[in-house]
Amino acid sequence: MGLASRKLFVVTALSIGAVTVAASVAASVGPLTRASGPSPFASCTVGGSGTVSANGEVEPYVAVDPSDPNHVIGAWQQDRWDSGGGAHGNAGAISHDGGATWAESAAHFTLCSGGTTANGGDYERASDPWVSFSPNGDAYQIALSFNVSDFGNGILVSKLAHGSDTWGEPVSLIRDTSLFAQNDKESITADPADSRYVYAVWDRATKPGENTSLNAAHSWAFRGDQMFSMTSNGGATWSTARNLLPSNAHIATIGNIVSVLPDGTLVDVFEAANGSGKQSSPNQFTENVIRSTDRGKTWSPFIKISNDQSVVARDPETGYGVRTGCGLPAPAVAPNGTLYVTWCDSRFSGGAVDDIALSKSTDGGLTWSEPIKVNQTPVPVSAFDPEVDVVPNGTVAVTYYDFRNDTSDPATLPTDAWIVYSTDAGATWGGEQRLTPTSFDIYTGPTVSAGHPFIGDYEGLAHAGNTFLPFFVATNSDTANPSVVVLTHATP
Repeated sequence: MGLASRKLFVVTALSIGAVTVAASVAASVGPLTRASGPSPFASCTVGGSGTVSANGEVEPYVAVDPSDPNHVIGAWQQDRWDSGGGAHGNAGAISHDGGATWAESAAHFTLCSGGTTANGGDYERASDPWVSFSPNGDAYQIALSFNVSDFGNGILVSKLAHGSDTWGEPVSLIRDTSLFAQNDKESITADPADSRYVYAVWDRATKPGENTSLNAAHSWAFRGDQMFSMTSNGGATWSTARNLLPSNAHIATIGNIVSVLPDGTLVDVFEAANGSGKQSSPNQFTENVIRSTDRGKTWSPFIKISNDQSVVARDPETGYGVRTGCGLPAPAVAPNGTLYVTWCDSRFSGGAVDDIALSKSTDGGLTWSEPIKVNQTPVPVSAFDPEVDVVPNGTVAVTYYDFRNDTSDPATLPTDAWIVYSTDAGATWGGEQRLTPTSFDIYTGPTVSAGHPFIGDYEGLAHAGNTFLPFFVATNSDTANPSVVVLTHATP
């Protein structure tokens, strides 16, 4: 099902829960504008069995055109499945007025979104949307596409040429058909200084020998290859996907994201899991980087940022788990080349709940500062899904959710989104602003297996000039429209 017609959404007030957002919510935070509308995949029945959150959006990402700050592109999972992962497709929208209005535009990553055998988008579900702009205004979107009726899965890239609002046909960077080769958590990064170069990274879980048994003796033998592909000609061709791990044994990676430094150095940040099997130790999970000074031809060994001490986000009343992306790192590069990485971590609460940790590197990722807590959550509750960005004047911002406004009602879990700033290169943090003028109940939104709430393993954060553009999901009390993707403008 293609998107032959696109709908325009103009939203100046948005209902979250039972409260209407006014046209202005704070002196430095603008109104919420809604980027998502009614599902463009509503009539699609592809995808297997289970329950779909119809009109439910999760896991958004956003990018701003460096050649035109009013040109904004967002993407998200549309109609999330409660089991087996993924959604009917990765929907998206384009704005030409800085986010005030949006028009639907989706790439052909699934059968529901216009994929066919001919264009290579003949998959049942999609997940993990990511978008990036080249300096010339070309945009690239990447997706994990997969089936539940068989083991088919792959990583697809689509290009939106400057001046167009229609995504080109997808290019398959990898396509696997085995249970023992599963691609996941891809990202795409256009080189900010050279429109010819775009870099894609992801992890690929494999099993030595593709043993057909998944019994207890074998089911923990998967390893997470660190996959990489790139274009050096503006998307005309892509390099053969290859594994960057120096050794497959006892290593898995996830959450790979490439950043490009001002001198052209590539820095891939990711989480690594050490140990093949049911091994555990305080240092089993770590945040790391690898570096390339030759546009991805060769890469350094792992450089450790920190141990990952994230825990499961939980409802303070019931202890019920909430699916988040805690542990997955999020990076940003300052104009002077300083690298910032943030993730969830429980070290600041003695392992009780996650806060938001941040570390920085001033030497291109070779060494990293001791992690500090940046969220301003005033009570010991879970904070999660952090994103980080840096504007041209050097101000750093981190967004996150937390449960600080939870009540004693065990049937609800009020949730809010926040932004906090540093104007001294990450040394100190403050000026916290609430992005959701009233709390939303995360229990009314999409769920994953066993009914655990899920709004995404990550959210979006970009900037236009020195203004930050948080792009995130809020749930809705309307069961026919359980969640929405919204954008706001924030300045410290």
